[in-house]
Amino acid sequence: MSEGDSVGDSVHGKPSVVYRFFTRLGQIYQSWLDKSTPYTTVRWVVTLGLSFVYMIRVYLLQGWYIVTYALGIYHLNLFIAFLSPKVDPSLMEDSDDGPSLPTKQNEEFRPFIRRLPEFKFWHAATKGILVAMACTFFEAFNVPVFWPILVMYFIMLFCITMKRQIKHMIKYRYIPFTHGKRTYKGKEDAGKTFAS
Repeated sequence: MSEGDSVGDSVHGKPSVVYRFFTRLGQIYQSWLDKSTPYTTVRWVVTLGLSFVYMIRVYLLQGWYIVTYALGIYHLNLFIAFLSPKVDPSLMEDSDDGPSLPTKQNEEFRPFIRRLPEFKFWHAATKGILVAMACTFFEAFNVPVFWPILVMYFIMLFCITMKRQIKHMIKYRYIPFTHGKRTYKGKEDAGKTFAS
């Protein structure tokens, strides 16, 4: 490979200005994402706020219903992945034996692990809203359609999909929501402590 053939290299072997700019921009973006990780509630409030702004924009403009429908389908897809286990229990099950207890020392109980973690769910949902918002600035995406049919289709799709997901959760006995680590109560402390 000759000098300057690698990605982002200029003729003289150093990274080009454009490549360095976008690399730095990506690092800044990742830094902001990393800083926002512990603030789950704030992240979701901002996303719901963006969603509300998007809905107001679509309502005021009276258009872009196809974009909104596509956004709804995308969010439904993300939500189903968020509710689903990483490893599908139907694929792990033996023929007629059903689930079994660990038989080897290296096998152990694993807690519920999502196919789509919460942070990635939030990130993808927020990006979806921003892309849909950007689409409302282009008339090419404003396809005329009778919007009540799209609403009916979405409600039907949501009900059918959630019914199938709930049946799957009941059949394989998993709950996708936890409230943190289980705490156990010990005996009440009846004695006095000695002060030094």
